[in-house]
Amino acid sequence: MRLHSRARIVPAAAAVCALAVVLAGCSGTTKNDTAEATTPGASDAKADPSAPIKKGLKIAFLPKQINNPYFTILDGSGIAAAKELGASAKEVGSSDAKASSQVSYINTLVQQRQDAILIAANDPNAVCGALKTARQQKIKIVTYDSDTGKDCRDLFLNQTSSEQIGRSQIQNIAEQLGNKGEIAVLSATSNATNQNTWIEFMKDELKKPAYKDMKLVKVAYGDDDDQKSFQETQGLLKAYPNLKGIISPTTVGIAAAARYIGGSSYKGKVVLNGLGTPNQMRKFVKDGTVEQFSLWDPKKLGRLGAYAAASLASGRITGAEGEKFTAGDLGEYTIGKDGEVILGPPTVFDRGNIDDFDF
Repeated sequence: MRLHSRARIVPAAAAVCALAVVLAGCSGTTKNDTAEATTPGASDAKADPSAPIKKGLKIAFLPKQINNPYFTILDGSGIAAAKELGASAKEVGSSDAKASSQVSYINTLVQQRQDAILIAANDPNAVCGALKTARQQKIKIVTYDSDTGKDCRDLFLNQTSSEQIGRSQIQNIAEQLGNKGEIAVLSATSNATNQNTWIEFMKDELKKPAYKDMKLVKVAYGDDDDQKSFQETQGLLKAYPNLKGIISPTTVGIAAAARYIGGSSYKGKVVLNGLGTPNQMRKFVKDGTVEQFSLWDPKKLGRLGAYAAASLASGRITGAEGEKFTAGDLGEYTIGKDGEVILGPPTVFDRGNIDDFDF
């Protein structure tokens, strides 16, 4: 049951999974030169919670792709927070969402001797070799939005529980559809860790008796490209004439899908839900194309990344389960299993509260 307030919170689900914010800092006090650790924080170093945040740290944000509104907001907030901590920070990356492009940037950042790299991985495995090389150079690695293998980074900053995201996507659209009808998913890339994790939880949620009259007919991939996502939406609606709803758990995908539906005969007939930013989706909510969608606050995720990276690079934390660190005005966070830190539950946005947010 959802909470009815001006900033409704998505219902909590039981478990915590992975999503990712990458942010990292480097310090000789936390990793030896070989960096052979296979689990986050697994080294001979000990955390010193009272250690001061080092000044002059060099921190780089490597998103899935630049010029993506979601990552522009997130990384911009992280860069601002890093500067508040006396660090220099920047965003680098390619306009495509390819793992090979990220590998090239990681290698360059290693050459530049960054103290920390924050990465939203486009592939959970393809970037690991380059990240392990970075760790051997005592560069701290923090994943955000989309994780890598656990032995490839120090921390994973998860927007919220992956189970919570996946199950709530089905719960939200099912409520709108009266638990009946065919649905499809418009995802990002086919190998995006976070998207695939959420989709598995969506599929598992659909196995419950409450959804016996609902059917997932297709998972399509827009590759986080606006035009391809637009075309995939068109293709779904033509291929499945009985389609009643689309879930797009990607900010690029949901905006492109809303643009197509809003300008077609499907407006008001096909329900669109998923993950988007208020500024991106406001017009579609107000013109009736979309009733609701959800997301965490990317500004907060960026700030959390900056503080996590600086804390790692300064030796305040090593990434071990149970360690705690303070992220400024966001408060105190505890590192969970496998080096995961969870920002908090997402918010459901609709006509009643969307003007309360500006991001």
